[in-house]
Amino acid sequence: MNTRNSSSPLGAEGLNNRKTKSSLGDLGVNILWLRRDLRLEDNAALYHALKSEYPVLPLFIFDKNILDKLPVNDARVTFIYQTLGDIKEELQAKGSDLLIKYGTPEKIWPEILKEYQVKEVYTNHDYEPYARERDDNMFEFLTSEKIAFKTYKDQVIFEKGEILKADKTPYTVFTPFYKQWNAKLNDFYIKPYPTKNYFKNLLPTKHLSLPSLKEMGFEKSKLDFPKMSYKTKLNNYAKERDFPALEGTTHVGLHLRFGTLSIRKAVSDAIEAKSNVWLSELAWREFYMMILWHFPYAAFDSFKKQYDKIKWRNNEAEFKAWCEGNTGYPLVDAGMRQLNETGWMHNRVRMVVASFLSKHLLIDWRWGEAYFADKLLDYEMASNVGGWQWAAGSGNDAAPYFRVFNPELQAKRFDSKFEYIKKWVPEFGTKKYAQPIVEHTFARERVLKVFKEALNS
Repeated sequence: MNTRNSSSPLGAEGLNNRKTKSSLGDLGVNILWLRRDLRLEDNAALYHALKSEYPVLPLFIFDKNILDKLPVNDARVTFIYQTLGDIKEELQAKGSDLLIKYGTPEKIWPEILKEYQVKEVYTNHDYEPYARERDDNMFEFLTSEKIAFKTYKDQVIFEKGEILKADKTPYTVFTPFYKQWNAKLNDFYIKPYPTKNYFKNLLPTKHLSLPSLKEMGFEKSKLDFPKMSYKTKLNNYAKERDFPALEGTTHVGLHLRFGTLSIRKAVSDAIEAKSNVWLSELAWREFYMMILWHFPYAAFDSFKKQYDKIKWRNNEAEFKAWCEGNTGYPLVDAGMRQLNETGWMHNRVRMVVASFLSKHLLIDWRWGEAYFADKLLDYEMASNVGGWQWAAGSGNDAAPYFRVFNPELQAKRFDSKFEYIKKWVPEFGTKKYAQPIVEHTFARERVLKVFKEALNS
């Protein structure tokens, strides 16, 4: 979007045309609304805001519409809180600050308009269903107040209608999507926004208060958050990423989810390291976001609608055993225990546990997706829903529904020395370890029969 080229309101003419005010903010301020883009460097909305006519005040809202659904010890709230503290310190060193509010956007924004003479609001696109509804409502409200609501692409390289088939419809299979995504990729799309060149346009302000976690009804989490030291892993990523006993994956999902890492930097690093496999993983993330944008129903229902005819068993005792890592399948159990203890699970193992729940146990993929949503530090709706539907066979995948992972073969192939399994399932190999909850061959035959009946009905 183009920013307006007008004379500064801080000049003599601007002062003469206004009542005497006590602060720069009273003369007019633009708001940068941070959501899942928690950084000052290479931030699209911040860049455009800083180049605009009025001084910029960054804002973050702890949204009760989201927080009220979370447990008091949700680690992601702690991560956001700590990250905002770092941003506040960075802004305070520049003579500005971050305004932090706690409440619902629909109640907070009218309060902000009473505090500040807001001229324009800048933010970055969000593609999840709630975010789209929230932003549509905010656009209507701010427009009614004669305040421009400007949004920008920031969390992906390509979005919405930028990667389409020849007939202008969205891709629904990854491989052809990725071919065009990769062909279109060039330096223009990964060039960072030089926000630091314009920090002088931040609103000068005194230090602003920060509500405590306790005041918002949360406790500080004791979980460790992954660092962004991923570049050293890119050289061996293709060789090591499938072996859960190795530290072969990047652990950047959390940082991409909340925008503490710019996607442009991640893609640039992948290209620099010649890590085509990791580059394709970043493209998978965008593919699922594109699917969620064009087919929002897929957030809650099967992308392939005929899969909603499947008669799930949904045995609650078996689901509990899966959640707790007591299925008698060591790779599945190791993954679930790793998730429960750390808020993270190895990528290869995620596929195995998802396939096991939906196909071995015939439990609705939505149950597993919801459990991951509660537990994963790096939970991102598009990727999580996409991954679960991929495993269940109901999503965006060219493979037929009769692909059923064999957890025992997966363990032999990717954890042959049982290093990962023994770390998370110490009783493995002893009489204390659980017996298999279901026999593999029986489970495979059962799911193929149930799926075939549903899809042929």
